[in-house]
Amino acid sequence: MKINARLEDVARVAGVSTATVSRALTQPHRVRPATREIVNAVVQRLGYVPDASARALALGRTQTIGCVIPTLDHAIFARSTHALQTTLNTAGYQLLVASHNYDLESEFDLVQSLQQRGVDGLVLVGTDHHKNLWTNLKQWKKPCVLTWSCDPRLPSVGFDNAAIAQLATEHLLQLGHRQIAMVSGITRYNDRARQRVEGFRATLLKHQLSVPNDWIVQEPLTIAGGRAGLSSVLRSASIQGCMRPTAVICGNDLLATGVLLEAQRIGLRVPEDLSICGIDNHELSGEISPALSTINLPTSDLGRIAAAQMLAALAGTPIAQLSLLPFTLLSRESTSPPALQKPSKAELAKKPKSMR
Repeated sequence: MKINARLEDVARVAGVSTATVSRALTQPHRVRPATREIVNAVVQRLGYVPDASARALALGRTQTIGCVIPTLDHAIFARSTHALQTTLNTAGYQLLVASHNYDLESEFDLVQSLQQRGVDGLVLVGTDHHKNLWTNLKQWKKPCVLTWSCDPRLPSVGFDNAAIAQLATEHLLQLGHRQIAMVSGITRYNDRARQRVEGFRATLLKHQLSVPNDWIVQEPLTIAGGRAGLSSVLRSASIQGCMRPTAVICGNDLLATGVLLEAQRIGLRVPEDLSICGIDNHELSGEISPALSTINLPTSDLGRIAAAQMLAALAGTPIAQLSLLPFTLLSRESTSPPALQKPSKAELAKKPKSMR
């Protein structure tokens, strides 16, 4: 049976003290390069694996950061989390990731579990959290960084989500659209989705426009959700006997892809009959036909900056309380000026024969 190498074994073979071995592994900058190379070579040769609990006790840290995100099922969170993990790993920290599926009680339980594991810091998404979690974080003595949205109670790295929707809406208005619908993500426990709806409404109001309440629908952030969202909007327009929308803004690019596919299925031309604008610049958005107009969000930058903020906080360096990241419009093939729309059958039935 193979016996695991001990710290003492590494020290004996390397010809140094156990304290030097410990420093070479945990604080390499404090050890001469030649000595460090010898220790590392012996560690490799003997297959020595440091005891994590002993190392944490010696350092007063576990070298781990907890990250709790709404879902592992969306590429946009995957991109930012990957950048977060890569940056932290370079600095010697391991990222522990958990998801709560937009359940605030579940998120609170996950945060407590990570805290009990001794994580050195936490990265959370958004500003919608259980009231007990806010109390917990206020009393916790370790760093916590919010991402995607901003809140004055904690250092935040995110976006102005209302302004994101405003940019998309202004793009369609400038093209000449006045009948615009929105297929949003579900806003409950999702401040990003809620703020984007608010930004859409506020922009229309600024231009003295409004839409029927049924033209703002909430669906899961999936392709199927986009299909269902467009069907719901068109059904509402048919029941009310009004002209259908000439454009749709979507809460993310998966929703926009679903809207596009459903429009094509029922014979609507994109963008001639229906312009579609998404949000987030999913890699799929530039590959489908027509390519989606969208708002590009630098999500990898978000992950890197959040990691840098966390590392600075752990080092005792003051960090920015608010870091708003820029975003840009990518105008592609799915948006264009509206074509002349033929009246619906319901509208024709309401008009005198002389006007038909």
